[in-house]
Amino acid sequence: MHVVIMGCGRVGSTLARNLEDRNHTVSVIDSNPDAFRRLGPTFNGDKITGYGFDQAVLTKAGINRADAFAAVSNGDNSNIIAARVARESFGIQQVVARIYDPGRAEVYQRLGISTVATVKWTADQVLRRILPAGAEPDFRDPSGTIRVDQFPITTGWIGERTIHLQERAGVRIAWIDRLGEGMLPTKDTVMQEGDVLHIAMTEAGAAAAYEALANGPEVED
Repeated sequence: MHVVIMGCGRVGSTLARNLEDRNHTVSVIDSNPDAFRRLGPTFNGDKITGYGFDQAVLTKAGINRADAFAAVSNGDNSNIIAARVARESFGIQQVVARIYDPGRAEVYQRLGISTVATVKWTADQVLRRILPAGAEPDFRDPSGTIRVDQFPITTGWIGERTIHLQERAGVRIAWIDRLGEGMLPTKDTVMQEGDVLHIAMTEAGAAAAYEALANGPEVED
């Protein structure tokens, strides 16, 4: 695929090199030509000096043949405008904008532009590492309805089938980390010691789900 990136800072240059390492073609746009030095001597993509919301600059970067566009400059306004131009003027469906203001990020997420709210993401990562388990999820959808949490398997659930846990807690197991590898559970999968479950649940039902997970399976008479 061909990807156009606006912004050649640390994020943009790293993204460009990673995409090229995966055999994709890349064009990088930045208003400062000195920024292209971050790409290194082995970068083979196009380097276009200009602004990513300028249609002529985007055209020069190959936006008409692009499969995706990423606006990752250090300016929220520039990223928002460029993302909208790529999506609305050139019909690019895979558009991502880096937004520092989490309030703006949520608005544009609902408008169909995928956003990465840098400050919020960093804060969430720190919170997940300092708060008790379950206080902050690994993922929460933009509407705040669904969350995904990690749950290290407890003794009571070892040897039980995943379908039993899902029914008991009212959750869905998205995948299991087992012995360093990810696996997708089936209705017959039996949980083992050391498993880490990645569980999707509703925000409203999280407290009840965690209680059921902690209590273990019901003992039948």
